Amino acid sequence: QISWTPLLLLGYLFYLLLGAMVFQLLEKQAETHFRDQFQLEKLKFLQNYTCLDRQALEQFVQVLMEAWEKGVNPEGNSTNPSNWDFSNSFFFAGTVVTTIGYGNLSPSTVAGQIFCVFYALFGVPLNLAFLNQLGKALNAHLLTLERWVQKPGRAQVQLVIFLITGTLLFLVLPPLVFSYVEGWSYGEGFYFTFITLSTIGFGDYVVGTNPNKHYIPVYRSLTAIWIVFGLAWLALVFNVGADLMERYLQLKWHKSDLSLAEGDTTKLEDEPEQPRIHIPS
Repeated sequence: QISWTPLLLLGYLFYLLLGAMVFQLLEKQAETHFRDQFQLEKLKFLQNYTCLDRQALEQFVQVLMEAWEKGVNPEGNSTNPSNWDFSNSFFFAGTVVTTIGYGNLSPSTVAGQIFCVFYALFGVPLNLAFLNQLGKALNAHLLTLERWVQKPGRAQVQLVIFLITGTLLFLVLPPLVFSYVEGWSYGEGFYFTFITLSTIGFGDYVVGTNPNKHYIPVYRSLTAIWIVFGLAWLALVFNVGADLMERYLQLKWHKSDLSLAEGDTTKLEDEPEQPRIHIPS
């Protein structure tokens, strides 16, 4: 039997190429527009403040970029809340062990960087073990529902209810909270929710970073706890989807092999001098 792995590899590469073409089509023109607009704004700034030259402006822009890379928001003033209070540090620790890594905040001291390496070295396996146990508990819950429901059709209904409940708790309702607290649109909140729980973590949207807003101290800590349970649920959904996709590909490939085998059997039956081959169903 021919392995279906090469087919999966070709499909995977095609999916990446398709994504690259679509993202290029959607984003490249907007990037060019924003770049030209930014250059125009710099020219206007130099025209309004003739005491500055272009080199001085570029140096100031570099200072802003370095501040942003160090986790300091250039907006506001020195009264902005610290990025390293306990609540924010707890949130950062969660992004490390869950491998989300937004990229908007990172340790700047050598001691902090070394500690982050060893913290992740032990924390990531611990997080995976915890999510694995949490996933087993969710699976056991599903199996209990299937055993509780005697009729086969009812088990699928319970599974659908489970998936819908998780979708509401982790994907649909949280964007409403983030939209209210952060001032985002619902689409932006939903985008942040999925990008976070899938551990993609671009860092373009991060909760609790707006210097013009006052957040309750436990806001980011509660968000970190929501992330952990949301990760377990979405990982279970991804695993189910991957399992269904794998079974579908194997089934299609197996049917193709059976069709070829049945064709060979028919050909052999038309030639009496050849021995008959029985293909089991």
